[in-house]
Amino acid sequence: MTKKNLILFGFIILKFILQYVLISPEYDLQRDEYLHLDQAHHLAWGYLSVPPVTSWFSYLILLLGNSVFWVKFFPALFGALTLLIVWKTIKLLKGNLYALILGALCVLFSCLLRLNMLYQPNSFDILCWTALYYVLIQYLTSENTKWLYFGGVIFALGFLNKYNIVFLLLGLVPAILLSKQRKILATKEFYFALILGLILILPNLYWQYSNHFPIVHHMKELAETQLVNVDLGDFLKEQILFFIGGLLVILAGLYAVLFYKSFKKYQLFFASFVFTLLIFIYFKAKAYYAIGLYPIYLAFGAVYISEILNNGWKRFLKPVFILIPLLLFIPIYNVAFPNKSPEYMVAHSEPYKKLGMLRWEDGKDHHLPQDFADMLGWKELARKTDSLYALLPNQKETIVLCDNYGQAGAINFYSKKGIKAVSFNADYLNWFDLSISYKNLIRVKEFDENNEELKETSPYFETAAIGGQITNQYAREYGATIFVFTNAKIDINKRVEQEINEEKDKIIND
Repeated sequence: MTKKNLILFGFIILKFILQYVLISPEYDLQRDEYLHLDQAHHLAWGYLSVPPVTSWFSYLILLLGNSVFWVKFFPALFGALTLLIVWKTIKLLKGNLYALILGALCVLFSCLLRLNMLYQPNSFDILCWTALYYVLIQYLTSENTKWLYFGGVIFALGFLNKYNIVFLLLGLVPAILLSKQRKILATKEFYFALILGLILILPNLYWQYSNHFPIVHHMKELAETQLVNVDLGDFLKEQILFFIGGLLVILAGLYAVLFYKSFKKYQLFFASFVFTLLIFIYFKAKAYYAIGLYPIYLAFGAVYISEILNNGWKRFLKPVFILIPLLLFIPIYNVAFPNKSPEYMVAHSEPYKKLGMLRWEDGKDHHLPQDFADMLGWKELARKTDSLYALLPNQKETIVLCDNYGQAGAINFYSKKGIKAVSFNADYLNWFDLSISYKNLIRVKEFDENNEELKETSPYFETAAIGGQITNQYAREYGATIFVFTNAKIDINKRVEQEINEEKDKIIND
């Protein structure tokens, strides 16, 4: 093994180690992870929440035993592959060992450590962005048209993972048109690659069509409930913080693709960066949607910095650029990860508040960062639901109905009784088993929705009782209540089917 490969191997091993040790054992999985894992039981070409690629990885996790180890393994793997592609890009740009180490450090000690903690489409999304930019650099370097086909496949995989990659294309196309590289658009291979990509995404497009394009409803709901709270100042501040240790390297990369003679053929990357960022700003996108933009510019910047620091007194600055990401990681380590107890975070909340981490998607400040609060209380909910379920005489005729997908997914993941909880929320809307004639109902209600549940629902059952609550005060689901209703006086299935149709009508009409 060569020296360079040995160093690369060390970075990748360190990446995996950090992803596992930066989460304290007292935290559960995060809300979204439960939904994605449940998709393994309902494989399809599309979902109300995300495209299908995440479900494929969920199926692999299921085959491997569905343990937390494997849930954390895949986002860590995608992060390691992103680092590998940046490394390969630096080598392609003829960067030396110093450039390789600098680029790898800037990728390793960045926001990707936090993003790669969670089993969500974001990690694979960033990998696809970085890989697609790498393929473009390969094509511009060699003009070998095979890279166009690779680009078509990577774009399709990115699209089938998260539609966010469309923003990459929207920013790249005008940049190509304004550059000397517009000749790409005159090659037949470019259009064959486009056709290949289209063929690969067609099953998902057909699913969207067959289901009345739920993505439109999802984006409208997102815009009304979350994107409306996006502030331009916060968006730009977070762009700086994402790769704060590599900020100078990114800026050097942007300068280099515009003015460095050796990078002349890559000038379109400057315009592509500007266009893509402006499009995100125009659509008031969440700040983290843009993370995929940056890794490739770390490669450009690392090579350029290694060149300008190669001679004279400037070579003494080399350790400085290496130390910056390492030193800046220290304060990041103290606030960006769930590596401390909730009690500690609440008692030392000032740093979190200054960084805006206590501001949730609802636009309000809370005690903990939203992602951390979303990793608490789930085991408690599943354990209490299991204990109540076990007391019922006819368990198979009991439907466990939750207010949101997090509750349903967590119960399904942690249940020891084989419970298959459902919800009228997100993809669970399509996962009801109405072949069972239900007699009992276990109802999980969010805290602010549970006041009238007993009064409204108990007349339809012979018995009604409150079975328990989530008592972890730091959990986002704190106060969520479990109600138990037995021996229905009405046809539960008919009532559920009516609710399902009403929710689906909302999606279609929106």
